[in-house]
Amino acid sequence: MALMSRHVRLTPNVMQRRSAADTAIDVPVPSRGSIAIKELSIVFGPARKEFLAVDRVSLEIKPGEFVCIIGPSGCGKSTVLNAVAGFERPTEGTITLDGRVITKPGADRGIVFQQPSLFPWKSVRANVAHGPRMAGRSDREANSLAGQFLEMVGLARFADSYPKTLSGGMQQRVAIARALVNRPSVLLMDEPFGALDAQTRLMMQEMLLRICADIRATVIFVTHDIDEAIFLGDRIMVMSASPGRVILDIPVTIGRPRSADISLDQPFLSIKKKCLEIIRRESLLAFERQS
Repeated sequence: MALMSRHVRLTPNVMQRRSAADTAIDVPVPSRGSIAIKELSIVFGPARKEFLAVDRVSLEIKPGEFVCIIGPSGCGKSTVLNAVAGFERPTEGTITLDGRVITKPGADRGIVFQQPSLFPWKSVRANVAHGPRMAGRSDREANSLAGQFLEMVGLARFADSYPKTLSGGMQQRVAIARALVNRPSVLLMDEPFGALDAQTRLMMQEMLLRICADIRATVIFVTHDIDEAIFLGDRIMVMSASPGRVILDIPVTIGRPRSADISLDQPFLSIKKKCLEIIRRESLLAFERQS
């Protein structure tokens, strides 16, 4: 079946909240973090039992864009993310980051999963400093960097605590600091707030937007939550039911900075309606195939 895709490009709004006075200034477009996915197909399983998870997905993401991927359960959202991370090898097609073909995981991509997966025997500071140490930094340098990024996520005073003493939202903030401490050009996030309660989730979304305004990394964010995708993203990629294809590329033409009350505005509701219609249709198709 041919790939159905409407390629709509969005230039990220570069007016960001950058000071204590909430004064917007022009932020230069980053030079790193350009992703090109070309005709990506991924097949799982042995011969005669092969399962086509992702079918000829093509996608271009500009440096600094925040792209959310949504779709029915089992449509291959996380598989695409894992391929960009270097955890899954394409069966066909290529993925490049700044012109270089991705063949394995790398420090140029930070990753945050639904579960924080912190080292329980290490302090919060040591968890965040682990990446710089592995990259060859001295203990002093690694700890200094860890302190900077814990400050960024609002956890500097918990640097000497251990993960088990923190709430779920705090643990995920540590995971975000750990993913960012090596200054990757790309941040990959697979339903990172899915296990959090609604209020904590909203606070985490707002924090993430503030951080992204500062670091200007390219972000690919997988979620089941349409509201979350609209609130966070510059673009929303909607995938079909399995096998996963990109069937719509929706620009989120809502200015930044954003606050929670945009969910009541007509542009937000219009995008939400479109996404709900598509995902409902694809979910019904998937149900009919399984019946």
